[in-house]
Amino acid sequence: MSPITAWEKLQQNLHGEDFHQIYNDHFPIEVRQLLSPWFETKAWTEIDPDNLEHEGYIKGLFVSFVDELVSKANSMVTNEQFVSKLKLIDTAKLYKEKYSQNPKELIRIIKKCLESESIMAQQNNSLMEVNVKSSQELENIEITQQMDLISNHITHTNEIRITIQSDIDSFNILYSECSKCSQHLQHMRNQRMSIPQGPEIERKLKQEKELYEGQLKTQSLSLNNALCVYINKLNESLNLLSPVQAHIIDKALIQWKREQQLAGNGYKYMKDIDVIQTWCEKLCDLIWITRSQIKEADRFRVNLGRYFELPQSCEIINTLLDMTTQYLSSLVASTFVIITQPPQVLKTNTRFVAEVRLLIGGKLNIHMTSPVVKVSIVSESQANQIIGRNKPDGESCGEILNCTGKMEYQPVQRHLSTNFRSMQLKKIKRTEKKGTESVMDEKFSILFSSKFFIGNELQFEVWNLSLPVVVIVHGNQDPHAWATVTWDNAFAEPGRVPFNVPDKVPWRNVAEALNMKFSAATGRGLSEESLTFLAEKAFRMQNVDFNHMVLSWSQFCKEPLPQRSFTFWEWFYAVMKITREHLKGPWTDGAIMGFIRKSDAEEMLTRYATGTFLLRFSDSELGGLTVAWAGSNDSDAYSLHPFSAKDLSIRNLADRLLDLPYLTKLYPDIDKNQAFGKYYTQPPNISTPVTSNGYLKPLLVTHVPGWGGPGTNGQGMNSYPNTPQNHMFHVNSPGNCSIRETSSVHSEPVNNMMAFGNDSLEMDFSSNLNDISHVDEAFF
Repeated sequence: MSPITAWEKLQQNLHGEDFHQIYNDHFPIEVRQLLSPWFETKAWTEIDPDNLEHEGYIKGLFVSFVDELVSKANSMVTNEQFVSKLKLIDTAKLYKEKYSQNPKELIRIIKKCLESESIMAQQNNSLMEVNVKSSQELENIEITQQMDLISNHITHTNEIRITIQSDIDSFNILYSECSKCSQHLQHMRNQRMSIPQGPEIERKLKQEKELYEGQLKTQSLSLNNALCVYINKLNESLNLLSPVQAHIIDKALIQWKREQQLAGNGYKYMKDIDVIQTWCEKLCDLIWITRSQIKEADRFRVNLGRYFELPQSCEIINTLLDMTTQYLSSLVASTFVIITQPPQVLKTNTRFVAEVRLLIGGKLNIHMTSPVVKVSIVSESQANQIIGRNKPDGESCGEILNCTGKMEYQPVQRHLSTNFRSMQLKKIKRTEKKGTESVMDEKFSILFSSKFFIGNELQFEVWNLSLPVVVIVHGNQDPHAWATVTWDNAFAEPGRVPFNVPDKVPWRNVAEALNMKFSAATGRGLSEESLTFLAEKAFRMQNVDFNHMVLSWSQFCKEPLPQRSFTFWEWFYAVMKITREHLKGPWTDGAIMGFIRKSDAEEMLTRYATGTFLLRFSDSELGGLTVAWAGSNDSDAYSLHPFSAKDLSIRNLADRLLDLPYLTKLYPDIDKNQAFGKYYTQPPNISTPVTSNGYLKPLLVTHVPGWGGPGTNGQGMNSYPNTPQNHMFHVNSPGNCSIRETSSVHSEPVNNMMAFGNDSLEMDFSSNLNDISHVDEAFF
């Protein structure tokens, strides 16, 4: 699903009567519709109309709201918009007259409407989750009912089989009696002259033989008809089995595999493989019973063929037998699945795990033979050849250690599986690269294969290819490798030729993939404003409707951003990494705005109280988080040099913000301690500075020269200073500074202090902002 705005989601999820319950003449729904982008930029959940500390912010919000109404009205120039324009102008005038002296009343009305939206949306989302669950339960019920129908049909067919067997037994007895009578009659004919009563006995034997033959003829016709009915029933069984098997294999299993691939980008599974296994096991039983019944039909044909002809029965039975073998083969091959995929970014000489399972392994005594599974790595071209021949050819383009294992059966879970816990890729053979291709663009696949027998008559060779794998040798190849994997996971089409993916994709689909990835990694998704920011960055343009634009693979991860040495994906990946490793709590809380241009952030802050600050991801540094705050003058706003992952590993974000006393309110008006207090580390006990080993323990403190520091007042901090001296300015984003003439306060790059008592010693901790250390492959 493509990402849409919150208002669009609301329109999809709520009905007309729901909106009528929320909105009225006090706050017309037309205003909500036309100003929806403006509403979504404000932190309504943090606004408290009854909090005296919020009065200043509320007055500013009211003025901004009325101005936005007038601005929106003035932008309406067409005849079709004339009525809406008049209504907006009248509404703006009404609000000015009614709420200018008491703006919090209007804000309270708006906040209540938006809260009602949120409650209804949550209720609707819960209902949708229930509907999804109900849909799955309904699917399970339907498949179970169909299998019960097939089972009943097979039971009835078996009753026919039992009746035929009984009739054949009777026919054999009758035929034996008839044969004896014929032999006796022949004997009497040979002894006719020596036995006085011979002619009479012969006459009676002849009558008896004719009676037997009549009965045999009647029974043979009955048996022939019964066998035809039986064969037709077997054909009906296969006709009933076919759509059920197609649904399980071609829909349910394929959907599960697709969800498994999307899970590589953070998608949450909807289908349960254990439920699918139960279906497959039941289906396997039904196919095997039907196959046994068909073999019984063939045995009947052979037995009765000694007595009379059964036209075409042999050909029909053989066809049905071939069909059941085909059904069984397809089921066995399709249910050899990879439960735990190998890491899609695979580093050489690094241990990795995988698990394969045969879903019907507990059936047909397959688990008694403990099949062996072999593992190898194949190139993209080899994967194509394997699929084309529907058979692995034994070729490999690399060397994997610990690449064989026996399937083990767990009776309680009914799992016949192999867990590979310590495989390692030692060598890899790559193809020749062309043009701008790199080793991080090349895709491989891990091949799992096995052979086994069923019933000492059917041999199966099963195999499965893993999701595409990118092989790397160093951690600095991670970002591009994950770009290849993310693009493939998101945009792989069903039934594709491995591992083809489109070169250009609609932005809405890209945004959905980025949102899914970021949400899974950090615990919170991306807002529509954040996605718009990302679109502007990816397309290198602003103020454009991106919903109908397509993004190329080259724009995504090949072409450097303007005036930068890194690509869009490298920047996004670094942001995602630092957020997951160092900022997850504040990001999940909504305390980090993140995706906003420097100029926009500083422009916003100039309208707020001194000391109001926000946190955004750096445009110019990979994996950098910067602090922007409002200065003492209305036109002043400053940006701190970005913190890197290395900086935040030395001292966390919350403690660094605590070190800076002039940062007082998180945008728009949230007390800093309220927003970040739970992330502060416990301060050292300065009354006992000497530790057990006799050493004094230093405290690292973030300090910006000229902006206050430890030991400068009663609390160890200066009061809010005037404009800092020029030596503290550092222009760290020339692209943004060309838009707005503001400087960034540089903390050299992060000045930390070892402090105890009233003495302090400044220490300079250098950081490489471009350093992106290797991350565990389980991250993405």
